Amino acid sequence: MGASLSSLTESESTAANGGRPSLGDIPENCVACVFMYLTPPEICNLARLNRAFRGAASSDSVWDSKLPVNYHQLLDVLPQRENYECVRKKDIFAALSRGVAFDDGNKEVWLDRISGRICMSISTKAMLITSGEDRRHWNWFPTEESRFHVVAYCQQVWWFEVSGSVKFPFPPDIYTLTFRVHLGKFHKRLGRRVCNFEHTHGWDLGPVRYELFTSDGQHSVSEYSIHDSDQDDASAYLKRGGNWIEYKVGEFIVSSSDPATEVRFSMKQIDCTHSKGGLCVDSVSITPSDLKARKRKGVGVSTYQ
Repeated sequence: MGASLSSLTESESTAANGGRPSLGDIPENCVACVFMYLTPPEICNLARLNRAFRGAASSDSVWDSKLPVNYHQLLDVLPQRENYECVRKKDIFAALSRGVAFDDGNKEVWLDRISGRICMSISTKAMLITSGEDRRHWNWFPTEESRFHVVAYCQQVWWFEVSGSVKFPFPPDIYTLTFRVHLGKFHKRLGRRVCNFEHTHGWDLGPVRYELFTSDGQHSVSEYSIHDSDQDDASAYLKRGGNWIEYKVGEFIVSSSDPATEVRFSMKQIDCTHSKGGLCVDSVSITPSDLKARKRKGVGVSTYQ
């Protein structure tokens, strides 16, 4: 069977294969119809088989089915948009899946390479931080662990509040919004990652409140205590490994990309009876809800990819 399959894939035509049928005999338009049901990585792998498969893998009809319905609106955020007016849909998909930064590089949107659905990340640099300009309370440090290569570090505050917003033509879908945070401050020492919890305090005295609002009236509220051992023992895991975790704020539904959906979000702990500090805030992510598995109660350990 292996030899038979090899002859099918290696031969371009029946004549070249001694009269036996081969994959090269399948009409390109038929291959394109099959490709519409496959994922982009599967299509790219099959394109290596023969000329017909390569031609089908470059077909606009195939890649049009992989792009969001409103991909023309997404092109508006691309620098030099005019360069994409006459290119193949395959190249447009490739450009969008690599990620496109906008809003001075503080926000990034990309297509999931498997499903072709929209994902977004928003840097803390694009958010409003209470007392964020006071270096006694907040500062910034560079790191390769962030998509934006910089994170905000809360040294010590009484009023903790981080908020932001984004207005974007999200394609119809159900989205989950999360905050990505890190307990303690990390750095490299002799090539090893080391976490410092010297200034980490106050988070066990009250929960952090997360909220989101959308322009069409949707509202979601969540509260988590970073030191709550009931959340899959998340705090103990953090103190041992010093990992990033994502706190789920909530979900929102987009039924139409016109008009664009505005999403406002916040993370706060404004109980001024005690101070708190020693927390890094990296970004907010907006992702189709079924693309990423979440831990119970919305808390999941994560790494930057």
